[in-house]
Amino acid sequence: MNPEAVGLLVECRDEPGLLHRITEAILRHGANISYVAGGASRSEAVAELQLEVAGAPDQERLVSDLESVQGVTKVSLVPTFQMIYGKRVIVIGGGAQVGMVAQGAISEADRHNIRGERISVDTIPLVGEEQLADAVRAVARLHRARALVLAGALMGGDISNAVREIRAAGILVLCTSMAGSVPDAADVVVSDPVEAGVMAVMLIADTARFSIDHVRGKRF
Repeated sequence: MNPEAVGLLVECRDEPGLLHRITEAILRHGANISYVAGGASRSEAVAELQLEVAGAPDQERLVSDLESVQGVTKVSLVPTFQMIYGKRVIVIGGGAQVGMVAQGAISEADRHNIRGERISVDTIPLVGEEQLADAVRAVARLHRARALVLAGALMGGDISNAVREIRAAGILVLCTSMAGSVPDAADVVVSDPVEAGVMAVMLIADTARFSIDHVRGKRF
């Protein structure tokens, strides 16, 4: 049995019960769905689903069986998002500092990606405690997210609570040097925003010999 996940792009009618029929067909193969997302609809009646499925012993038969499901019009094997985009670094905070963190993260990711790693960088500039806290909590729900960098001049309150929650969920959290309680809640504090981006990538890259155990709780 192949433990590796395979990507499936399923074109189907947009109708009730179709997802149930698709997952039932996958279950009959003894496979597990590790990821599912709705794609862009080509029309109101046609939808696309991308699934990542692991454990199917015969991928060709799985595709054939899915194509025979009522309402499914086409099934294609596609690379998984892990293969294409890999691990994700998320950067949230003030616009100018987010840009500087992204610059460091993208430059460092490029260095590792040309050696076979796959790391992508996502950013969003935001202001306001509620908006930032919601965005931080959402990182733990993002597919493939491994590290968060908070960049700004002042963050605290419920944002700090959100940081502790996603750290407990396994997300590494770095922040720039700032006022407020977030620096006390984060794994690492880095004064230079460009270096914060570099360090975030190094901490999640398999091609780097750098462990969070060496820097957790420190300020740079």
